[in-house]
Amino acid sequence: MKLLNFQAVEGPAQAGVLRADRVHSLGSFGFHDVKSLLEAGEDGLARVRELLAAAQEGSGIAVADVRILAPLANAQKLIFIGLNYRDHAAEAKMDIPATPTVFAKFANAVIHPGDPIVLPSASQKPDYEAEFAFVIGKRGKHIQAANWRDYVAGYTIINDVSARDFQMATSQWIMGKTCDSFCPMGPFLTTIDEIPNPHNLRIECLLNGESMQDSNTGELIFKIPELIQHLSQTMTLEPGDVVSTGTPAGVGFSKKPPRWLRPGDDCVVRIEGLGELRNPVVAEG
Repeated sequence: MKLLNFQAVEGPAQAGVLRADRVHSLGSFGFHDVKSLLEAGEDGLARVRELLAAAQEGSGIAVADVRILAPLANAQKLIFIGLNYRDHAAEAKMDIPATPTVFAKFANAVIHPGDPIVLPSASQKPDYEAEFAFVIGKRGKHIQAANWRDYVAGYTIINDVSARDFQMATSQWIMGKTCDSFCPMGPFLTTIDEIPNPHNLRIECLLNGESMQDSNTGELIFKIPELIQHLSQTMTLEPGDVVSTGTPAGVGFSKKPPRWLRPGDDCVVRIEGLGELRNPVVAEG
């Protein structure tokens, strides 16, 4: 299933499920957003399946008539993994890490599909990063790698936009990572059953139609099982938590000359099976 948050014309934001090109509201079940659905566990997902089974052809709202929102703008945790693709480590001339590099973003950074990435006037080196993210569906701590599927609800797309000048000024990355609008997310939460192997998906980033990144999640150094086990050693993972797994080769700072984001750019991240996340780029006003 493809779960989403959406807003119909002049209507409130609500949770829904996509079938073909029609969006079916989950509001009648009491689910006001995707996070509340995940918190309901398997019972909630079973009710969504029942809704789809009973839906008549042509029912629901045309997806073209709704505004799609970030699926988890209200996540309790936005966890990011740095330097986690072998091809990216090679282009950055850095050793393969022995343990995952973990940082965070805050809710101020999350924007919806189609919303503008706003380049802060204080940064001269804003960069794009196509990322594959997994979403926690079940509360857990001290999770064993072999049991990872029991705790993952599904997957989404993130653009880990980064102000490289701020990021690289110190050993702590957050200042350059969690600028306003620097976490585009969406368009959907694709449930785990739709993606048989999340470690073999094409991942791309395009600027104005030109390919910047084109890789595969098979390049991940630390894959989902290892990441869940590592993170849950010290923190309880909750339904709706988002873990973004890193970016592949082709980021802007690796280009010669570097290709920084510029006002007027059209930035698109595509991941096989998950759809397309598109955001325009504007200057801070």
